[in-house]
Formats: sequence, structure tokens, C-alpha cells
Amino acid sequence: MSALSRVKHWNAFAQVWHLFDAKWQNPFESATVITKYLLGKHKPFYHPFANCGDVVVVINSRHIALLGDEWKKRVYFHHTGYPGGASWTLAWELHEKSPTMILEKAVYSSMKGNLQRRHTMKRLIIYPEDTIPEDIHKNISSQIKQLRKVPKVLESDEVNNFPRIVNLPFDYVPS
Repeated sequence: MSALSRVKHWNAFAQVWHLFDAKWQNPFESATVITKYLLGKHKPFYHPFANCGDVVVVINSRHIALLGDEWKKRVYFHHTGYPGGASWTLAWELHEKSPTMILEKAVYSSMKGNLQRRHTMKRLIIYPEDTIPEDIHKNISSQIKQLRKVPKVLESDEVNNFPRIVNLPFDYVPS
């Protein structure tokens, strides 16, 4: 085996650490992209029984965006296994309890239900904010492109300098 083919073989099965920024992203659309990298479907030699997936680090999961009124209408089901142990939790309640849980459940449900799904989920690391520990940050070598652009937040001086058609008085009350 030549040195070039050995390097290709090693690179093929090496786990790459990817970074995904979930700020203002739909968690269910993001889950399909994250799943592709966790399972290794982005590599040219994917096989469902081979452990060829990569590690994905997700940041800003606290700032995800659900469409419309899904925060109020989407419901997550959990059962303890005991009689009467069923519970339904709204998305906004679950997000207040654990800001990483909605994205984690979206990725888990986007994978096929096989025996490797739980082991594959161990390669998913989710953080609610953009702070990452240094030992994990030094392993990241690639970034997954966001699906949607994050809108720019205007500064206060930009808002004040924006041209206005009408300047209403301070004590104006719309009728």
C-alpha cells in the first residue's frame, strides 16, 4: 500500500469535528443537516453499519427559531413507564427547562431508529450559548454552513439616524 493510499484511508475514517451555529435556525431543518454529518453521509463511502460519522458541536441552541406559533402549539410527549406516567410539554416550557433539548430531540427523531442511534447521539455536543470549553474548541476543524442568514441587529444610533416621514409628539396616543 502506497503512502498516499494510506493517508487517504486514514483521512476517510478519521473523525472530524464540525461546528454548527443554531442561532435563528429552524431546529427541524437543522437536524437533517446535523444528522448527515453525525452518520457520515457526507463522506463518499457511507455504509449504515460503519461507524464513519463525525462529531458535531452545536452552539447558540438557546436562540433557535420556530415557525409561526409553534412555540405554543408543538407538544413533546414523555412517559415514565408507570401507569398514569404520561406527560405532554409545550415547546416553550421545554425550552425554558433545557435550551438544548428541542434541538437534541429533533436530531434524535431525524435519524432512523436503529441500534446505533444512541451511540451516534453521543457524538453530538450542544451548548446553549456561544461559549465552548477550550479542550473542545481546539478539536474543531470545520464549520457547517447555516441554512438561513441571521438578520442584522440595528444599533441605537442607526435607528435614530434612520430617515423618518413623521415625527410624532412624545405624548401622542393612537386612537
